[in-house]
Amino acid sequence: MNDIASPSSENVSLLERIRMGEILARDCPSREILNHVCSRWGVLVLVVLLDGMHRFSELRRKIGGVSEKMLSQTLQSLEQDGFIDRKALPVVPPHVEYSLTPLGVEVAKQVDGLTSWIEQNLPRIMEARQAREAAVAQALTEPKAPTLSRT
Repeated sequence: MNDIASPSSENVSLLERIRMGEILARDCPSREILNHVCSRWGVLVLVVLLDGMHRFSELRRKIGGVSEKMLSQTLQSLEQDGFIDRKALPVVPPHVEYSLTPLGVEVAKQVDGLTSWIEQNLPRIMEARQAREAAVAQALTEPKAPTLSRT
């Protein structure tokens, strides 16, 4: 079967392959974006902004445990990637509002699906963790079978 619509990797130029992204390739730029989107704070920022525009202080309040520095870095990365719009209002004291771009809404919906799945399956995940920890603890406490020495 010859599929003309999907060219083989041999027929695709290097530039086209870079544009498409190859997440498993060491130097693929998609890895950096994946890191921004899937970082602990990136995920949470995207999920919060799905509800609409928020100011910096609102984001910080909603996302428990994030430092001002980490939130600022996360917002800058997501803005550079084209997922977030930053709007500085000319008032005193200065106000900055953050919202998702159309591209940001798309990726935030994907991340929200993952976070929803985790939340819904948290009891099962915690059970699996506890079972694994119990198995490891039991393996550490069981006496080892004597080994035969070759002398």
